[in-house]
Amino acid sequence: ADRDRYYFGMDILFERHPDVLKRLCLEAPGLLPTLLDGLIWRSRTTENGLRRVNYYIKHLLQDGHGDFAKNIEWITDGNDPEIVCHPIMSMVTDMVWVRVASRTFLVGKAWFLVTITIFVLSQSILNHIQRQSNTAPEVASAAVAATSSAVHRLLASTATAAATAIQATTVSPSSSLYIRPWVNRLAIFMCRCFIYVCSMGQWLFLHIKYSIRDFRNKSLVRVGCFKIPEYLFAMKG
Repeated sequence: ADRDRYYFGMDILFERHPDVLKRLCLEAPGLLPTLLDGLIWRSRTTENGLRRVNYYIKHLLQDGHGDFAKNIEWITDGNDPEIVCHPIMSMVTDMVWVRVASRTFLVGKAWFLVTITIFVLSQSILNHIQRQSNTAPEVASAAVAATSSAVHRLLASTATAAATAIQATTVSPSSSLYIRPWVNRLAIFMCRCFIYVCSMGQWLFLHIKYSIRDFRNKSLVRVGCFKIPEYLFAMKG
């Protein structure tokens, strides 16, 4: 790079060899720092103790067809921490994360948290409350019978204490732990419908879509006497 124009022949280089970073990662990783340094222009003069620096990252983010380039993926596959921490690669990855990837990531994780919360609610919390609600009348009847016999035996001396025991051990349907059985069952049914349709249904649709695509493109992997869609062997996703 020079003062007036960035990396002489850069556009021609990436147009002629769009996979130049991939080739260098595989065949000549020692040349990667030289190439990446050439995509940075640093001014020779300073202003207020600061020096102007230009990062030319167009071809690192976008390929010739206007799609997202695979340069970050190739650099990551190279497993070279020095290249990953290069200033221009740090600039590129930070820009992709802050402006594009972070929002998609957070939305995806928020949806996952919603589904896991509803799953736990339907499988554990509501079932536990239902068991408590079903056993409440039986506990109340047993408590009333026991305390009634105690009252008859100790009526003369402990009438007040027995009445207090009745009040403490009797569980009324208006207790905060009691939920009407049909309301509880309806809530469990709605939560499970949400899980089956919105969570499992989404993944079922995606698997059917990718399977049909691979069968049409004949992108299959033979496992024994079976042919499996290729996407199932991908590490990503």
